[in-house]
Amino acid sequence: MSTIERSWAGPTAPERLAILRKTQSIAIVGASDKPSRASYFVATYLLSSSRYRVYFVNPVATEILGQPVYKSLAELPEVPDLVDVFRRHDDLPTVLAETLAVGAKTLWLQLGAWHEEVAAQAEAAGLDVVMDRCVKIEHARFHGGLNLAGFDTGVISSKRQLLA
Repeated sequence: MSTIERSWAGPTAPERLAILRKTQSIAIVGASDKPSRASYFVATYLLSSSRYRVYFVNPVATEILGQPVYKSLAELPEVPDLVDVFRRHDDLPTVLAETLAVGAKTLWLQLGAWHEEVAAQAEAAGLDVVMDRCVKIEHARFHGGLNLAGFDTGVISSKRQLLA
């Protein structure tokens, strides 16, 4: 198995926060109606814990979490600010083409997704690009929902726990 050489450097934490702050709408491409899928978990979180207008894109599903599902980005009722991608590596160039065609501002590839050529093309076209990061985790991190390990501690406090 070959290792993908990673030379692309993504946005810093403050830059990712700025992207999330300016985002008003998110399209989840590759959204699934199966509760065991990561996209379903992310969708549940975004609908319940964020201010974003969330749209689902999947050519075969019709409804996810009570929301309509669109067959393509072009069918959405508005241009999404951020396209959150849950698709296979080989599908990413096509998703980029659709993202550019509708005029979205950010291409966000979920955990495990990395495609340097797609990132370079997207940035050359003026898009913000994030790869191999989860929108849900990043949103929760910046809004106090995660501890340093990335998990919800269930503790609400302004004090930091001191480690021995």
